[in-house]
Amino acid sequence: MDHVRNLAVRVLSEVNEEGAYANVALARNLRKATLSDVDRRFLTELAYGAVKATGTLDWMIRRYVNRPVRKIAPMIRNILRLGFYQIFYMDKVPASAACNECVELAKKYGHPGTVKFVNAVLRSAVREPEKCAFPHGKGHATEELALSSFHPQWLVKRWVKTLGYDAAAAICAFDNEDAMLSLRTNTLKTTREALLTRLQAEGADVTPSVWAPEGILCTSHGALDTMVSLAEGLFQVQDESSMQVAHVVDPQPGEFVIDCCSAPGGKTTHLAALMRNEGRIVAGDIYEHKLARIDENARRLGIRIIDTELLDARDIGRRFAGQADRVLVDAPCSGLGVLRRKPDARWKKNEEDIKKLPQLQLDILASAAEAVKPGGVLVYSTCTIDRAENADVVEAFLATHDTFALAETGTFLPAKPRKERMVQLYPHVDGTDGFFIARMERK
Repeated sequence: MDHVRNLAVRVLSEVNEEGAYANVALARNLRKATLSDVDRRFLTELAYGAVKATGTLDWMIRRYVNRPVRKIAPMIRNILRLGFYQIFYMDKVPASAACNECVELAKKYGHPGTVKFVNAVLRSAVREPEKCAFPHGKGHATEELALSSFHPQWLVKRWVKTLGYDAAAAICAFDNEDAMLSLRTNTLKTTREALLTRLQAEGADVTPSVWAPEGILCTSHGALDTMVSLAEGLFQVQDESSMQVAHVVDPQPGEFVIDCCSAPGGKTTHLAALMRNEGRIVAGDIYEHKLARIDENARRLGIRIIDTELLDARDIGRRFAGQADRVLVDAPCSGLGVLRRKPDARWKKNEEDIKKLPQLQLDILASAAEAVKPGGVLVYSTCTIDRAENADVVEAFLATHDTFALAETGTFLPAKPRKERMVQLYPHVDGTDGFFIARMERK
């Protein structure tokens, strides 16, 4: 039995059956195994690819079995997903190898009956690939796009309706690209130029970000946990679009700033750097283990001004009424702008859950507003491209809070300012993860 494929099916099982995040499950299994660079890349491609394509693979498998996929034993279901992904999407893997190795996995995780079942289904897929050809032609464009781009059909329909077919197709394509590692220079300890030199000396291929003055993109690098510059606190992993938010908040040294939904702390520590480690930041979250991560990152980065507090963001207003110079609400959201970085996330969301988010977001924003001093700043941000969670929430808030007014948010973008009262970054337009930011000022 192939060791790499065994690890891959374990990752699939952890993600699909236990609810693990794909990046966490993959990293955990990579740490446990002793693999060559070639095998590490193969495992990553297998696991990430099959996770990303889960819904499409299940649709394909249903064309060859006479029962719902959900009624197939979990491990066997994941073995079939792994086999179908290799047969239909990995040209360099011989179909015979995909079938044989999956049969060996079925022997490990199943019984003689399931071994025969896996062998029969996969051999049938190889012999009759036309059985799982995607529907096409008039009336099937959205379904075909969803299946071919590994996205839920409800989500593609939503994007087609709100943004148009071409934009939806472009976003789906972006979501399936490999995401480069994005780093934010810790300007409390070094400069971007010095860090670029240091990272190159550590064997990374790096380029400056065109979106953020502290940003660096890594096109190739070693294992993060072995990078000395990370341990020394010279940088923080943070997406380019996320780096825009602290600049829109524009905190000043000595101010009191609240980050309502702060975990995992990328924006919080960025705020502290812009404040030159002077003043006070309260970082709130409802999970202690996430607050512990912020404390850990702050220590590594040499930041002293962050106070973490176990807080429900809806209580911020009562807790800090009229005290804060600036308040950031990086609200819980659907995350539809960052699916490229989270291959499993697209299959863990549903339309009903998204419908509930705007009210929660509005409740948090209204509470946060109570904490802002007269003349202070309130910033609302999300990592989604869904208008219902973005502009609609801000407009609903402003309709009932006449002491706040929208600023020209786009002028605060650090490297690419634009004349926009609310900033919506789109993957297919801006080449970044999808992100929304609105800056409001209290009169």
